[in-house]
Amino acid sequence: MFDIEEELKKLPAQPGVYLMHDKRDEIIYVGKAVSLKNRVRQYFQSSRNKTAKIEQMVSRIARFEYIVTDSELEALVLECNLIKEHRPRYNTMLKDDKAYPYIKVTVAEDFPRVLFARTMKKDKNKYFGPYTSAGAVKDTIDLIHKIYQIRTCSRTLPRDVGKGRPCLNYHIRQCKAPCQGYIGKEEYGENISQALEFLNGHYGKVLGLLEEKMDKASEAMDFEKAIEYRDLLSNVKKVAQKQKITSNSQQDRDIIALAKDDKDAVVQVFFVREGKLIGREHFHVAIATAEGDGQILSSFVKQFYAGTPFLPKELWVQAHLEDSEVIARWLSARKGQKVHIVVPQKGDKERLVELAKKNAALVLSQDKEKIKREELRTIGAMNQVAGWLGLNQVRRMEAFDISNISGYESVGSMVVYEDGKPKRNDYRKFRIRTVVGPNDYASMREVLARRFGHGLEERERLKEKGVDGELGSFTRFPDLLMMDGGKGQVNIALEVLGALGLDIPVCGMVKDDFHRTRGLYFRNVEIPVDKHSEGFQLITRIQDEAHRFAIEYHRSLRGKGQVHSVLDDIPGIGDARRKALMRHFKSLEAIQEASQEELAQVPGMNRQSAQSVYQFFREKGK
Repeated sequence: MFDIEEELKKLPAQPGVYLMHDKRDEIIYVGKAVSLKNRVRQYFQSSRNKTAKIEQMVSRIARFEYIVTDSELEALVLECNLIKEHRPRYNTMLKDDKAYPYIKVTVAEDFPRVLFARTMKKDKNKYFGPYTSAGAVKDTIDLIHKIYQIRTCSRTLPRDVGKGRPCLNYHIRQCKAPCQGYIGKEEYGENISQALEFLNGHYGKVLGLLEEKMDKASEAMDFEKAIEYRDLLSNVKKVAQKQKITSNSQQDRDIIALAKDDKDAVVQVFFVREGKLIGREHFHVAIATAEGDGQILSSFVKQFYAGTPFLPKELWVQAHLEDSEVIARWLSARKGQKVHIVVPQKGDKERLVELAKKNAALVLSQDKEKIKREELRTIGAMNQVAGWLGLNQVRRMEAFDISNISGYESVGSMVVYEDGKPKRNDYRKFRIRTVVGPNDYASMREVLARRFGHGLEERERLKEKGVDGELGSFTRFPDLLMMDGGKGQVNIALEVLGALGLDIPVCGMVKDDFHRTRGLYFRNVEIPVDKHSEGFQLITRIQDEAHRFAIEYHRSLRGKGQVHSVLDDIPGIGDARRKALMRHFKSLEAIQEASQEELAQVPGMNRQSAQSVYQFFREKGK
């Protein structure tokens, strides 16, 4: 038993990270501290300064653990990694997980290429970005290929010169075929230099060049060529217009501001590269226990810049960050040079931050209703189902389904919903091993026994290794088990759980005569539900998802030839006779019960094949 008071006395007065666990051993909060002893004790001391959100979190803490570090900076890095891994519900969480694209110029090659890249690596190549639109990046690369005729192939040049024919790009005048030696390294290098100038935002030269070529083509009455140059000119102007000058300074910087309500915040980031605004992006943040702008922005900066490969030299932020000096040291260490965090107070800098704040407020107001609808559809629906069943809290539901076609082996599916959303990484498939023929009850018993038996075994193995908690989809048990059926399915689940010593609520989804859910079967009572409610819609989605996942698995196995009819095992029964038997008798059970004379009457069957089928099932039943 974890004694919080006793454990508080053992805390060291050293920097580190602490992890708060609830009674289910789920990590609900991760924090860092200069002194673990002082910081962690504050949570459990009576104080009027605690917010309602922190009080709520503290009431759920069953135990805590901590990791000592050598410095506050190390604690910050470890905190970022643990938050990203565990996504605790009471931490301020960045909801969006966006990876921004780059344009990569392979200047380390003799004949460089211009490529789309998702990451910026520490190599000899040049990277431009990050950009906020993958589509815009692809359009820009396509434009560069058309203007400067840069190669797109992956051949190693000049080693592979003359090997093979020139590709289509050469024939449509989008590449000068260095692979054939039609352009030398020096001339090709000039084209690359111009492309680099273009990517650095120097458009004047290419605009003048394209206008000149368009005019010459028009004078020569080569109107097709003139239209081609006109279109290129238009595309370059579009790219140029997107990059507006924001300041005289050529520094790379991100401008960050937020707008918030009681539960959520929107953080707006303007990306400025070499003095030009190349794009902007907004991020939704669940603010959890954080209150002030500085706390929220601090959490955002740590999570966002822990995942992005590019770091600007400056961050202009709306409010002073909590732990600003430590964060600046961390960012500087990651970039390899000094990163400044600035809170502008006046002039153009302050106006740009205010502009970012106004954009954040606009997004928040526009998305507020959308966010509310999504919450009602997910967490609200889970709470509604819990209310119908009289349960305190339901965060994780698991639903199972069996899929078979008469005569084919059965398969089972397990789908998982957390906070009203599918958690697809935890889905599992089961191929039925112990049941012959379409017996849904027996198949469900096997699936549940394997799922929870395996979970218990995994827990025991983890305990033997000294690892506590629920690390995987099998070791984590649901708050509610949803069965695709009524009393029969529920009783099977309760039998399996009882035999394993588990106490998990089991609910059945009762169907009407049209195979539509009409209510829930729970603790020997059928509970009617509002068919227009979000809870009912959630139940329907879970039911449909379990059914879909099982059918897809069954179909994939059939497609691979891994599932076959029991009839295929009977000597003398091929595909045509198997289909004829199924068409005539409709089910495998009817074939098993048929007499030899009835079997012989099926089209395509003779006395010998009928006898073979009859004897097969009589011997199988012994």
